[in-house]
Amino acid sequence: MATSPTETEYLIVISEVDPVAVRVAEQWGPLESIGEHIDGAAVRRLGPRTLVLGRAAHHIHDDDLDARLPSVVRDRRPTIVFPSIHRSAQNIPCITAHPVGNPGPSADFGGRPRTLCPSDPRSMTSVLRSLAESSSRSGLSATYESTHHGPALGLPTFFVEIGYGADPEPPSGAVAAIADALREIRPDPADRVALAVGGGHYAPHFSELALARRWAFGHILSRHALDSLDRATAAEAYRGTPGSEGILFARAQDAGLAVFESLGPRLREAEAPLFEAARGASTRGAGPSGT
Repeated sequence: MATSPTETEYLIVISEVDPVAVRVAEQWGPLESIGEHIDGAAVRRLGPRTLVLGRAAHHIHDDDLDARLPSVVRDRRPTIVFPSIHRSAQNIPCITAHPVGNPGPSADFGGRPRTLCPSDPRSMTSVLRSLAESSSRSGLSATYESTHHGPALGLPTFFVEIGYGADPEPPSGAVAAIADALREIRPDPADRVALAVGGGHYAPHFSELALARRWAFGHILSRHALDSLDRATAAEAYRGTPGSEGILFARAQDAGLAVFESLGPRLREAEAPLFEAARGASTRGAGPSGT
C-alpha cells in the first residue's frame, strides 16, 4: 500500500554504481514504495521523515535530479543525502560529511563551475556527530570535508562518505554507522550556524568545533578554494548556508579578504557554548588532516 510523502524531510539517494551506497541500502533491507517513481525506480519509505531513491547514475553527475522528483516530494524541499565512497590522492581511511558544489572555475568531478547547492548545516552536523560517536564501531575518524564536487542541485544537499584505502570492501562497522545515522537524522535547533572559511580540505578545525561546541557549519570553503573564489560565489556560499549568523574564519588574515566584505558578521569560536563534558574527547575524532 502506498504511503504519504507529505512529512518528507530527507531523500537518501542510492547510486547503484557506488559500493558504499549499495552496502548502506542493504542494511535497511526491503522498503515499502510510496507509489511514486522516477525513471522507473520506486521512491521508498525508510522512516516517517525519510525517503530512499535508487539511481543508476553515478551521483556526482546526477545534475538537476531535484527537478525530476514528483511534486509531492519536491514541494516539501527535502534535504538530499548521498552515501558514497570517498576517494583521495592520499587514499586516507576516514568517514566524512560535506556540502556540495564547486567554489572555483572547474567542475572536474561533477556539478557546474562556481555553483553551490544549498546546504543543511544542522542536519549535516547531526550526522557528523553521530558518526563521531560511533567511531569505536566504525574504526574510522569522522570529519567534515570542505565544499567540493557535484552534482548541481537546487535542494539542500550533502554527502556522507567512507574512505577505506586499499581494502576491497567498505568496513562493515562504518557502513552500519552511516545506515543508522541516516535512518533518523536529528538536527539540533540549539546549534549556532555559520559559514566556515579557511583551513585544510578535511576541515579539522571546523570538525573539532562542531564536535566540541554547538556550531553547525554549512558551506566550508577551504584555504585552497580561496585562491580562485570570486565575490558572487562567496555570496552564494553565505546564502546557501541557511540560518547563518555570520562567518567563522580559521585564520584571522582570511577575514580581510575583499570577497567576504559586508557578507555577514565575523564570529568567534567561543560564541557557541561547549557540549557537556560527559561527551568527552573520545567521541570527537577530528579526522585526518588535509590540504
